[in-house]
Amino acid sequence: MDEQKFAVLIDADNISAKYISGILDEMTKYGVCTIRRSFGDWTSPHANKWRTILLENSITPIQQFNNTIGKNATDSSLIIEAMDILYTDNVEGFCIVSSDGDFTRLASRLREAGKMVIGMGEEKTPRSFRAACSVFTTLENLLDTDDNVMEELEEGKIDCETEEKKGPSRIEKNAIENTIVSIITENENKGKVTGLGEIGSRLVNKYPDFDVRNYGYSLLSKFLEEADTFDVRKKNSTMTVFLKENNNSKNDIIEFIKQQVEKKGDVGINELSNKVHEKYVDFRPKDFGYSQFSKFLQGIGGIELYEDGRKRKHARPLKK
Repeated sequence: MDEQKFAVLIDADNISAKYISGILDEMTKYGVCTIRRSFGDWTSPHANKWRTILLENSITPIQQFNNTIGKNATDSSLIIEAMDILYTDNVEGFCIVSSDGDFTRLASRLREAGKMVIGMGEEKTPRSFRAACSVFTTLENLLDTDDNVMEELEEGKIDCETEEKKGPSRIEKNAIENTIVSIITENENKGKVTGLGEIGSRLVNKYPDFDVRNYGYSLLSKFLEEADTFDVRKKNSTMTVFLKENNNSKNDIIEFIKQQVEKKGDVGINELSNKVHEKYVDFRPKDFGYSQFSKFLQGIGGIELYEDGRKRKHARPLKK
């Protein structure tokens, strides 16, 4: 089977040369890079570190002078080049390397044309560009973490106190876990088991920038094993994922809810949900066959649900 061909287009005004080796290594997962071009003003001092890197990795430099102050001519040059390559139809996909959100529309246009778009950028990359790509990889994940931190400390870009706050753009871990719960529940309703590979594929389809390396793991299976929610089982070379049995008794939870509603007389659904989760940390309506907390409440006798004038849901004791 022939490997897919990709065009790698790098915004050198925006990306450090230290990432090049990692970028090209990462691209071997997807296919062969038949076109490698880097765009920037090679007369600027910033370009000095790039010159040797370009030769060693067979990357063609595209010169673009910044003729107008305040305008990024490099971005325009890269976009024009990408569209020219698109119309030649010589590649199956593109790798756009930049932390600049200005390439969001380009990524969307290339995907609309049926091309796979691999985005790569630093942690500061806007979510708009991440979401427009088929897959997005954070460049910091391609470097050895300790070496990367030491290099930035030496360059004065970060300090020890702020390093732990880095990476605000990554998807919240609980959002990832909730998506996986939905995938497994959906398959169980169809009488199917859920494979590890399916989870990985569907997560990337929903979150193009999902990468277990963002959370300190090298394997998706390890990510799942250390979550309290999932049970990963291996048989021969196949790995399947199940939801762990909820240790909370349904009857205990129902009794607690009834007590809260009786005590309050009238309580908002959100407030009631928070009370339940405070007492039963592992509580998930889906473990008991309900898609939402409100649906779980509807199955409890003696409780009535209603909406107030602002369409907010409340629970109250059912009138006898």
